[in-house]
Amino acid sequence: MGDSRISEIARAPFESGASIVPANSVESYKASIGGDGLRILEQLPQIIERGRDALTPAEKELLKWLGVFYRRPTPGKFMMRIRMPNGFARAQQLRAIAELSRRLGNGVADITTRQQIELRGFTLESVPEIWEKLRGVDLRSLQTGVDNVRNINGCPLAGLNPHELLDASPVVQDLERIIVGEQGNPEFTNLPRKFNITVTGCLDNCTHAESQDIALVPAKKAGRIGFNVLVGGKMGSGGFTVASPLNVFVEVFQAMPVVVELIKIYRDHGPREARSKCRFAFLIEEWGLSRLRAELIERLGHELAFQGRDMRSPAHADHLGVTRQKQEGLRAVGLCIPTGRVNPDHLDELARLAEIYGNGEIRLTTAQNAIIPNVPADSVGGLLAEPFLKEFSPRPSPFLRNMVACVGTEYCNLALIETKSRAVELSEALHQKLGASGNPLTIHWSGCPAGCGNHQAADIGFRGFKARLEGKLVDAVAIYAGGQTGPHAVAGEEILETVPCNDHLPEVVAKVIESYRFEKEAKEHAGLSDPLFTAADTAGLASWHSPRPIASSERAN
Repeated sequence: MGDSRISEIARAPFESGASIVPANSVESYKASIGGDGLRILEQLPQIIERGRDALTPAEKELLKWLGVFYRRPTPGKFMMRIRMPNGFARAQQLRAIAELSRRLGNGVADITTRQQIELRGFTLESVPEIWEKLRGVDLRSLQTGVDNVRNINGCPLAGLNPHELLDASPVVQDLERIIVGEQGNPEFTNLPRKFNITVTGCLDNCTHAESQDIALVPAKKAGRIGFNVLVGGKMGSGGFTVASPLNVFVEVFQAMPVVVELIKIYRDHGPREARSKCRFAFLIEEWGLSRLRAELIERLGHELAFQGRDMRSPAHADHLGVTRQKQEGLRAVGLCIPTGRVNPDHLDELARLAEIYGNGEIRLTTAQNAIIPNVPADSVGGLLAEPFLKEFSPRPSPFLRNMVACVGTEYCNLALIETKSRAVELSEALHQKLGASGNPLTIHWSGCPAGCGNHQAADIGFRGFKARLEGKLVDAVAIYAGGQTGPHAVAGEEILETVPCNDHLPEVVAKVIESYRFEKEAKEHAGLSDPLFTAADTAGLASWHSPRPIASSERAN
């Protein structure tokens, strides 16, 4: 089977004289420029000259291949996603983003769950200038949206973590060079849908591997160190699907070709009809894991070892606080950035601290936080005393520590409720009601069913929608509990169907958390094996159940 072959449904619309009608609007838009969304770059000068008011639906969609996102909530202003493989950044890069945000944007930026930064509030005319500035610090925005491989995740402490089996970041960087490179790679720009990848050697489950289309997780086999391969995870398009073992073990030198061929299999055979049914998980559902494994072996031209021993622990680490590095005398200091929201001054100060106390590196996490690594042990006290760490604490409350929130209606075309400010307000209210005791909880907010906040991977998750209450349309959430990542991953279950986002929400969530903690501790200490508790019963909240929400969204950025 040839590597360059693409499926008939993918290729036919782009061939001269083809009569097959693309299966959905995005496929049609790609077909209009030969199947490679990056080719919209050729039209960018004319698009800019015509102005944003003249943008067609196709152009709005295709600009996402360049990392430029039209935002309905901010007319005339755009968002740009900046690739940062493995969440690695340098001080000069943060300064460049800060300068762009201050001068050309609206002074708002966000660290995302894909360990990258989104720049907000700039005009279409400023795109070439932004790109020039980013290129000067080795950053780019290509292939960060729609039917592309998104920013590749990895352990933010890769190469530094004494608990890692191996440093997997070189694999991430090699994949980035092949899939995107400096100019983009059209071989990977016509996927049926978005594609998420994690490559990690960390034993502490810090990257939500189970929600990824492909995840390489640390494993051992017959004395060899490498990865087990998981496939088919997702968050949106019908909810959290936990990635399945492909029964493949690869050593480091085998990792890149295996990932590349799996992407190509998806490109060539993945479904391209309804957008909500186009993820890799649906191809695997149709084929089965055995057929996928056989196809992979045929393309590679050699056999693959069966999976090894999964070396991950059941625990989850967020890498906040002061962490001893494997390098003698050095520490990493993880800072909580509530919901990932920052401004130019924050980025400048983070860069300054990284240079003064570390070596100028900053690592971004999937929980939207930031780490300053390579701090000499005798300098940690000085860093902890900096005023910046009063706002972005290495020791936040247990309700803020792992608080994740998508962008919400403030900037997202798809969101149904506001999320970020509401998430912070809720964490503060929970701290007042429940105090600072107890283990930290992962608390995730998604503003719509697309699940960008990974709400079903958290201890407590919220999915936003609109509901009618006493004749009025109001913001509401469905509440999930019991989500877990790692080798025993499970999707959080919906326990409360419709909870209005009003003054009663903190009280409801506090009762859910009290019940959740009680049940979790009881199972851990007593070895109970009962199904997850039903919070609506144990917390006396059954009255909060109501009919299904009246508004939802299945599209995704």
